Order: sequence, then structure tokens, then C-alpha cells
Amino acid sequence: MKGKKKVKEPAGMNIPEIFAALAMLEKERGIPQTFMMDKIIQAVTTAYKRDHKDVENVIVDVDEEHQRLKMYVQKNVVAEEDYVDPFNEIPVEEAKTISARYEIGDVVNIPVDNTEFGRIAAGNGKQVIIQGLREAERGMVYDEFNSKQHEILTGVVTRIDPRTGAVSLRIGTGTESTEALLLSGEQVPGEELVEGQHVKVYVVDVRRSTRGPQILISRTHPGLVKRLFELEVPEIYDGTVEIRSIAREAGNRTKMAVWSADENVDPIGACVGPRGQRVNAIVDELRGEKIDIIKYSEDPAQFIAAALAPADVVEVRLSDEGKLCRVIVPDDQLSLAIGKEGQNARLAAKLTGYKIDIKPESEA
Repeated sequence: MKGKKKVKEPAGMNIPEIFAALAMLEKERGIPQTFMMDKIIQAVTTAYKRDHKDVENVIVDVDEEHQRLKMYVQKNVVAEEDYVDPFNEIPVEEAKTISARYEIGDVVNIPVDNTEFGRIAAGNGKQVIIQGLREAERGMVYDEFNSKQHEILTGVVTRIDPRTGAVSLRIGTGTESTEALLLSGEQVPGEELVEGQHVKVYVVDVRRSTRGPQILISRTHPGLVKRLFELEVPEIYDGTVEIRSIAREAGNRTKMAVWSADENVDPIGACVGPRGQRVNAIVDELRGEKIDIIKYSEDPAQFIAAALAPADVVEVRLSDEGKLCRVIVPDDQLSLAIGKEGQNARLAAKLTGYKIDIKPESEA
């Protein structure tokens, strides 16, 4: 006597394997089982409706305790004379053969054949888990890096595009890592990066995309200098000293205005550190970029005069019309006040927010 022909298992994952895979993902990747199960239910429901175009309502019952999935087609109970749609309706007499409690207007759940549902689940489960895993991981990476906006992260140079000069870095937060692109415009002029080099970068923005989060990073942003000082100077980190303003021309010079509400604290001295150790550590990180640290003042004239350091200032004349001023300097200090290619005056204007017109004392 011949035995029954063995039914071939459908390709993919059977239902117990799906539950086991979800449990593993939650344990090892922190992806909630409910999140992934919702994705699978959505996929198998869509697949069933694709094969049964006239069916409108389908639900999937999840029995986590016994690791079972069951699909039902929902049909509305109607009077015999109103019965016109066998795919979505069931006559009340037929419904009562299932349960005497059914009345017109109720909804009956009709089980889908286990073999058909098993085929659908097996064919879609594995694909959904892989796709859902990717989406979930992208979401987790986005959330992690989005929390690091305007912070400093360390990256490792993995590739340099010889055509554009863009640098690919592998950056991490400690729990997640991803690739980020340091565009040539966000690199410090004259700075040469090499593969394998560790580099600190400033996270400007984090954006969602279909290929995962886009991390916009910079080595030229003034925020990089601010965060470096926060890391190096405890008084800035704890709020005793505040950075009120920063103006930067990356690779050349930065001007930074600092202030403290504590009269016993020297904000400039705190930033410089014993024998210049603190500021020198930052200068080294910025590959020799000069940093001028000045004391912030609520008095615009005092602030502007300080911002033009290292030049001496005789007088600051504020205009009555907007943020304009004329600064008088000793004749022998004119070129120092303006700086090479106008850099000192330009940075002072950025730092203070004033348009500065510098005149020698002899022409005042």
C-alpha cells in the first residue's frame, strides 16, 4: 500500500521559524517583536488581497503563547434577500450555522485555508523580516545620530574620492555606526586627510533618506570649535564660563568671545589653561589654527574694541543708524587692526555683528 504523498514544505520560513526569528531580533538587535509582526501581518494581508481581489476585509490573529498565526476573511451578515456579494457578505441563515448568536449587521470571521495561508506566510515572512530589519536598523541609526546633532563625533577615514576630494568616514556613537561624507567644502583648507586617520567632526544635520540616514558633517563649522572647548574646559562644560559668540575662518583663525557671571572666574584664563595647555590642545586638533579668545561685554564699544585684538583701539564711535560703527586706531596699528587680507576686521565684524569702519588716528 502506497503511503500518502508528502506535501512539499513551502519555500521560506514556516510560522514557528518566524516567531523564533522575531524573538532573536528583539534579543540581539533590540527590535520589538510587535514592530516586526505588524510588518509581516501587513505583507501577508496585502499578498492575500492581491490573489483575491474581490475580498475587502482580512485580519490576522496572532497567538504568541502557542506561536500560531491565523488569517480570517471578514464578512458582513446580511438578510437573504440582500445577499449579493459572496466575497464580503454571508446570509444570516448560513451565519447562524456557525453560531446561533449572529444577527444581521454582525461580522463573521471566516478562516482562510491553513495550506493557503501557510504558503503566503512562508513566501512573505522571510522577505519581510529581512526588509523590516533593514528599515528598523535604519530607523535606530537615524534616532541615535539625530540625538548627536551639533555634537562632535570621531570618524575614521575609509576613502578619499580623487575626483571630488570628498572624504568617506566611518563614524560611531558607541552604540551605532554608519558612513558619512565629508564634502570638500566642509574640509579645512590645506588639511590633508589620509585613509585610516581618526578625525573629529561636527554633526551639522541628520536627514532621513530611502538608503538610510544622511549624516551631514563638517570640519569648518564654528560649532566644532565651541564643542572642542566644552570638552577641554570644565568651566565651559559646567556653565561657569559661557561662549557668547564665535567667528571662524577655518584653517586660519577663530575669534571667540567668552563671559562668566562669576566675578572670581577669569573666563579667558579658564579657556587658555595652565601654561596654555587647554587652548594648545584645541589648536593641535585644528592643525595649527590660531584662536583669539576675548572677553565678552554687554557694552558694544568695549566688545568691538576687544574683538579687534591684538590691535589697540583709541575710540569706538557707534552709529545711531543700525549696527554700524567707526573705530579709531593708532596709525601704526592700522594694518594690524585690519589684518592680512582684511581677516582681523572681518572676523571682528562677524563676532560682534557690527559693520566696522577702521580709520587711523591721523584721519579721525
